[in-house]
Amino acid sequence: LAGSAAAFAPAPMAKTSSAMNAFTAADLPGALAPMGFFDPLGFAEKADEKTLKRYREAEVTHGRVAMLAVLGFLVGEAVEGSSFLFDAQISGPAITHFTQVPGGWDAIIVAFIGSAEAQRAQIGWVAPADASYDQPGLLRDDYYPGDIGFDPLGLRPEDPEELDLMITKELQNGRLAMLAAAGFLAQEAVDGKGIIEHFSS
Repeated sequence: LAGSAAAFAPAPMAKTSSAMNAFTAADLPGALAPMGFFDPLGFAEKADEKTLKRYREAEVTHGRVAMLAVLGFLVGEAVEGSSFLFDAQISGPAITHFTQVPGGWDAIIVAFIGSAEAQRAQIGWVAPADASYDQPGLLRDDYYPGDIGFDPLGLRPEDPEELDLMITKELQNGRLAMLAAAGFLAQEAVDGKGIIEHFSS
């Protein structure tokens, strides 16, 4: 269970880590053999430090959302018809669940997501009024991508090498989850069957 929870722990960096001192493609955690640092289109080599930080922020955030999405697909479909929520009326493939949420609840869900995103932006981003017009989405200099300070289980290691290893694990799990979530979406869109239904048939 702790290993699963570690996947959702933030990806902060200790101030003593080499990756925090110089944010370059060569120093980024997340590269594993045999692929190493996988960048076939050369985005990282063309990017300056600020752009590279934005790329990593996007990768970490999308990975975290995808991990939650995969879990949501499986749990949402596994409990359909037996959940106390919404009188157990939500059913079918997970891609149809949001449209079945009763009116008013969708606004609450969107407001919750907006609140979480606003909090994340306040932690990591330079205020638009303080940034140049040609640098939209500028991250703070002292902000490490993904480090929003959320670690309720205290999983963040103090040792920089262990921290880099945990960040690499989170990135790899997020990358796999992004592929899995895309596959789940495509499969359910093609035949209208839920993922759990595919497993049981």
